[in-house]
Amino acid sequence: MARITGSWLSGPNAESGDNPPGDYQGKELGLPRSGPGALAPFTRRVLALLVDWFIAMGLAAIIVRPNAEHIISKMTIPKGQQPPSHFEVITQALSTPTLLVWFVLGIAAVTLFGFTPGQYFLKLRVSRVDADAPVGFIRALARQLILVFVIPALFTDSDGRGMHDRATGTALVYSR
Repeated sequence: MARITGSWLSGPNAESGDNPPGDYQGKELGLPRSGPGALAPFTRRVLALLVDWFIAMGLAAIIVRPNAEHIISKMTIPKGQQPPSHFEVITQALSTPTLLVWFVLGIAAVTLFGFTPGQYFLKLRVSRVDADAPVGFIRALARQLILVFVIPALFTDSDGRGMHDRATGTALVYSR
Protein backbone atom coordinates (compact mmCIF):
# COMPACT_ATOMS: atom_id res chain seq x y z
CA MET A 1 0.00 0.00 0.00
CA ALA A 2 1.43 3.40 -0.99
CA ARG A 3 1.99 6.07 1.62
CA ILE A 4 -0.34 8.97 0.98
CA THR A 5 1.76 11.35 3.06
CA GLY A 6 5.11 10.43 1.49
CA SER A 7 5.16 13.27 -1.00
CA TRP A 8 5.01 16.06 1.58
CA LEU A 9 5.53 14.64 5.06
CA SER A 10 8.92 13.12 4.34
CA GLY A 11 10.33 16.46 3.24
CA PRO A 12 10.95 18.28 0.01
CA ASN A 13 13.31 15.67 -1.41
CA ALA A 14 11.01 12.69 -0.82
CA GLU A 15 10.57 10.39 -3.78
CA SER A 16 7.29 10.90 -5.53
CA GLY A 17 5.75 9.02 -8.38
CA ASP A 18 6.48 11.82 -10.89
CA ASN A 19 10.28 11.70 -10.82
CA PRO A 20 11.87 8.38 -11.69
CA PRO A 21 15.09 7.58 -9.79
CA GLY A 22 18.20 9.00 -11.41
CA ASP A 23 16.60 12.28 -12.43
CA TYR A 24 18.30 15.41 -11.20
CA GLN A 25 17.05 18.74 -9.90
CA GLY A 26 16.43 21.13 -12.75
CA LYS A 27 15.74 18.51 -15.41
CA GLU A 28 12.05 19.49 -15.63
CA LEU A 29 13.13 23.10 -16.18
CA GLY A 30 15.48 22.13 -18.99
CA LEU A 31 18.59 22.97 -16.98
CA PRO A 32 21.83 20.98 -17.24
CA ARG A 33 22.85 18.49 -14.55
CA SER A 34 26.10 20.35 -13.74
CA GLY A 35 28.20 23.30 -14.83
CA PRO A 36 26.98 26.75 -15.90
CA GLY A 37 23.19 26.95 -15.83
CA ALA A 38 22.73 24.06 -13.36
CA LEU A 39 20.70 24.67 -10.22
CA ALA A 40 22.73 25.82 -7.22
CA PRO A 41 22.68 23.61 -4.12
CA PHE A 42 21.15 24.80 -0.85
CA THR A 43 24.51 25.29 0.89
CA ARG A 44 25.80 27.72 -1.75
CA ARG A 45 22.53 29.66 -1.57
CA VAL A 46 22.87 30.04 2.19
CA LEU A 47 26.53 31.08 1.92
CA ALA A 48 25.62 33.70 -0.69
CA LEU A 49 22.90 35.00 1.63
CA LEU A 50 25.36 35.26 4.53
CA VAL A 51 27.87 37.17 2.38
CA ASP A 52 25.10 39.56 1.29
CA TRP A 53 23.97 39.98 4.90
CA PHE A 54 27.45 40.90 6.13
CA ILE A 55 27.88 43.37 3.26
CA ALA A 56 24.50 44.91 4.15
CA MET A 57 25.51 45.08 7.82
CA GLY A 58 28.73 46.89 6.94
CA LEU A 59 26.90 49.37 4.71
CA ALA A 60 24.25 49.92 7.40
CA ALA A 61 26.98 50.60 9.97
CA ILE A 62 28.54 53.20 7.65
CA ILE A 63 25.16 54.85 7.04
CA VAL A 64 23.80 54.78 10.61
CA ARG A 65 27.11 55.08 12.50
CA PRO A 66 25.68 53.99 15.87
CA ASN A 67 27.47 55.38 18.92
CA ALA A 68 27.05 52.87 21.76
CA GLU A 69 28.20 55.30 24.47
CA HIS A 70 25.68 57.91 23.37
CA ILE A 71 22.82 55.40 23.15
CA ILE A 72 23.59 53.93 26.59
CA SER A 73 23.83 57.40 28.16
CA LYS A 74 20.30 58.22 26.90
CA MET A 75 18.80 54.97 28.27
CA THR A 76 16.85 54.72 31.49
CA ILE A 77 18.25 51.70 33.29
CA PRO A 78 16.33 50.37 36.32
CA LYS A 79 18.21 50.27 39.62
CA GLY A 80 20.11 47.03 40.09
CA GLN A 81 20.12 46.19 36.37
CA GLN A 82 23.30 46.18 34.31
CA PRO A 83 23.39 48.40 31.21
CA PRO A 84 23.52 46.52 27.90
CA SER A 85 26.91 45.79 26.40
CA HIS A 86 28.22 47.81 23.47
CA PHE A 87 27.71 44.77 21.24
CA GLU A 88 24.03 44.50 22.22
CA VAL A 89 23.44 48.20 21.62
CA ILE A 90 25.17 48.19 18.23
CA THR A 91 23.38 45.04 16.99
CA GLN A 92 20.01 46.43 18.08
CA ALA A 93 20.74 49.75 16.40
CA LEU A 94 21.75 48.02 13.14
CA SER A 95 19.06 45.32 12.90
CA THR A 96 16.44 47.23 10.90
CA PRO A 97 18.90 49.29 8.80
CA THR A 98 20.71 46.06 7.85
CA LEU A 99 17.45 44.49 6.66
CA LEU A 100 16.58 47.60 4.64
CA VAL A 101 20.03 47.79 3.02
CA TRP A 102 19.93 44.04 2.23
CA PHE A 103 16.47 44.47 0.70
CA VAL A 104 17.47 47.40 -1.54
CA LEU A 105 20.84 45.84 -2.42
CA GLY A 106 19.12 42.62 -3.50
CA ILE A 107 16.59 44.38 -5.72
CA ALA A 108 19.14 46.71 -7.31
CA ALA A 109 21.82 44.07 -7.90
CA VAL A 110 19.49 41.40 -9.33
CA THR A 111 17.73 43.97 -11.54
CA LEU A 112 20.95 45.46 -12.91
CA PHE A 113 23.33 42.50 -12.96
CA GLY A 114 21.30 39.32 -12.34
CA PHE A 115 23.13 38.50 -9.10
CA THR A 116 23.87 39.92 -5.66
CA PRO A 117 27.46 40.42 -4.44
CA GLY A 118 27.27 37.18 -2.44
CA GLN A 119 25.95 35.27 -5.43
CA TYR A 120 28.72 36.71 -7.61
CA PHE A 121 31.33 35.68 -5.05
CA LEU A 122 29.95 32.12 -5.08
CA LYS A 123 29.63 32.03 -8.90
CA LEU A 124 25.82 32.07 -8.94
CA ARG A 125 23.19 34.13 -10.74
CA VAL A 126 19.41 34.50 -10.81
CA SER A 127 17.97 33.30 -14.08
CA ARG A 128 14.46 33.31 -15.51
CA VAL A 129 13.19 29.82 -16.28
CA ASP A 130 10.58 30.92 -18.83
CA ALA A 131 12.78 32.97 -21.15
CA ASP A 132 16.37 33.87 -21.93
CA ALA A 133 15.90 37.43 -20.68
CA PRO A 134 17.01 39.55 -17.71
CA VAL A 135 15.16 39.05 -14.43
CA GLY A 136 13.88 42.63 -14.40
CA PHE A 137 12.73 44.94 -11.63
CA ILE A 138 9.27 43.45 -10.96
CA ARG A 139 10.56 39.88 -10.53
CA ALA A 140 13.51 41.08 -8.45
CA LEU A 141 11.17 43.09 -6.21
CA ALA A 142 8.70 40.21 -5.80
CA ARG A 143 11.55 37.76 -5.13
CA GLN A 144 13.06 40.02 -2.46
CA LEU A 145 9.67 40.70 -0.83
CA ILE A 146 9.08 36.98 -0.44
CA LEU A 147 12.66 36.40 0.76
CA VAL A 148 12.24 38.93 3.58
CA PHE A 149 10.13 36.34 5.37
CA VAL A 150 13.03 33.78 5.18
CA ILE A 151 10.72 30.79 5.68
CA PRO A 152 9.68 30.50 1.98
CA ALA A 153 13.31 29.94 1.01
CA LEU A 154 13.44 26.87 3.25
CA PHE A 155 10.61 25.07 1.45
CA THR A 156 11.67 23.75 -1.92
CA ASP A 157 9.91 22.06 -4.81
CA SER A 158 11.05 18.90 -6.59
CA ASP A 159 13.63 20.96 -8.49
CA GLY A 160 15.12 22.41 -5.29
CA ARG A 161 13.84 25.93 -5.94
CA GLY A 162 12.49 27.93 -3.02
CA MET A 163 8.98 29.39 -2.97
CA HIS A 164 10.42 32.80 -3.86
CA ASP A 165 11.97 31.40 -7.04
CA ARG A 166 8.91 29.39 -7.96
CA ALA A 167 6.56 32.37 -7.48
CA THR A 168 8.70 34.63 -9.68
CA GLY A 169 9.63 32.11 -12.36
CA THR A 170 13.33 32.27 -11.52
CA ALA A 171 16.08 29.89 -10.43
CA LEU A 172 19.45 30.39 -8.77
CA VAL A 173 21.97 28.72 -11.07
CA TYR A 174 25.73 28.45 -11.51
CA SER A 175 27.08 31.29 -13.63
CA ARG A 176 30.49 29.77 -14.39
